[in-house]
Amino acid sequence: MIMLGVAVLIFLITDPFGNIAVFLAALKSVPAERRLKVALRELLLALGLLLLFLTLGEHILTGLGLTKEATGIAGGIILFVVAMRLIFPTPQGVLGDMPDSEPLLVPLATPAVAGPSALAMLITLRSTYTGPLWELYLAVILAWAATALILLQASFLQRFLGPRGLTAVERLAGMLLIMLSVNMLLQNVRSVLHIAA
Repeated sequence: MIMLGVAVLIFLITDPFGNIAVFLAALKSVPAERRLKVALRELLLALGLLLLFLTLGEHILTGLGLTKEATGIAGGIILFVVAMRLIFPTPQGVLGDMPDSEPLLVPLATPAVAGPSALAMLITLRSTYTGPLWELYLAVILAWAATALILLQASFLQRFLGPRGLTAVERLAGMLLIMLSVNMLLQNVRSVLHIAA
């Protein structure tokens, strides 16, 4: 998987369009003059978490004694579950009720942007990516930058796209993730069968 493909995959998992409503709800009780600063702080914390899990991911898998194929299949399953949530969301949303105080780390940095799915996928990518390591770090930064750009324009995008437009974009992202997850599963199952033969 090339670097740009990895960046797109991470971008889809962070689901910026699905998180627009989450950001707006979490920041509604924050004074208007502080909203941009708080949003930037939360996005930077999310980037820190993503890079931390990318850095330590291989050590975690080595410590658990997991193979590349096992982590690849697990990653495909995680992607599939995330995609199904994007296409068929629950009425409560991903994060449930938002707190009335100023958010710090939770729920915007995590689980909104750097959620369990994104962190687990980074661990999987670290162990299965065959290209140079710097490409993975660059892919994470590119995906985060695109996500941050969208979420910092949350109010404008909500007005511009409207609820139906945001839903349509989220469903499209879900469809792309399903295709990526099936491809990841097939590649790793094929690899396991080849090893067994």
